[in-house]
Amino acid sequence: MHPETSLALHRIRAADLRTEADTHRRARAARHRYGLRARLGWTLVEVGLRLASSAPRTAPALA
Repeated sequence: MHPETSLALHRIRAADLRTEADTHRRARAARHRYGLRARLGWTLVEVGLRLASSAPRTAPALA
């Protein structure tokens, strides 16, 4: 194979690999952000439920 042809094919393949890697990196970053948001949300729900269930139950005052 001619060296220039080989170099051109190499450059095309390298560009394809960079594009594919960039796509995977963006997808992974999107999953990570959603994962953090979901964990934080469920943690806040858990804290709220604990606060609601541990609140002292008092009888309403009769006036």
